[in-house]
Amino acid sequence: MMAPLRLLFLGALSYWQVECINAFLTPSSSTRHLPYYGVNEIISTNPSSLLRAAETGGWAGGKNAAPAIMCEVDNIPILDPVPDGYKRLFLVRHGEVINPGGDRPVFYGAMDVSLSQLGEMEAIEAGSYLAKYHLQHVASSPLSRAKFGARQVLARQPLEGSSATGNNDSNDIQIFEGFRELDRGAWCGLTLDEIGLDKMARFDACDESVTPAEGGESYPTLKTRVLAARDELLGMTDAGRACAVVSHLQVTRAVLSDALGMDANEMAGLKIATASVTC
Repeated sequence: MMAPLRLLFLGALSYWQVECINAFLTPSSSTRHLPYYGVNEIISTNPSSLLRAAETGGWAGGKNAAPAIMCEVDNIPILDPVPDGYKRLFLVRHGEVINPGGDRPVFYGAMDVSLSQLGEMEAIEAGSYLAKYHLQHVASSPLSRAKFGARQVLARQPLEGSSATGNNDSNDIQIFEGFRELDRGAWCGLTLDEIGLDKMARFDACDESVTPAEGGESYPTLKTRVLAARDELLGMTDAGRACAVVSHLQVTRAVLSDALGMDANEMAGLKIATASVTC
């Protein structure tokens, strides 16, 4: 049985909205993302984030007051058509992975780790939801966990010659090196305690003096290459059309933080569930 997608309506831009479809769009004449507040929905195949919010009072006292509505993918409302002169970009995080540290939850960054069985199911559900949008392009990180999800999205797109308007322009996913996950360098295979809480806090605050050795990246470096890849993908996309990229936690944070006008040192606060869809 497939894990159902979850839907949550939010009243306004909020902490929990970072896991949701915000419906921010891009005008075709510019690469700048402009907020469009017609729809505010969380689409997530991972129930844990919603359960944590309920348990910790994340929606209490009017701060983010919103009821969680459990529903199957077919019952989730469809976004309005893309307005004239705009493009829509769906950001999809890959499904749950098998942590390479086993009982030790380690950082793995750009290592090519495998999806768990649940992670594959999550990716299939995300692909089923996006089947409703007739995407012009399906892009992916070069890592296998993202490519699996991207192929689930592409496989569920309307077939050429169907009654649907607008079909995918390619028979395969588009791989973008710029959408690769943050490289943790020498921190790969280490737990948070082994790295050090203070050092990680400095890293999250964009103190580049603690950027890990052996090819590790900082958030500003990541954000620069991710936004370049985003602009390339949007440049391939026609006005009035939508595309999707299946990638990673930090990649999604980079694009979403830019859309929300957040600095790189605020990225670590964005919560993005596995196999969630953000737009």
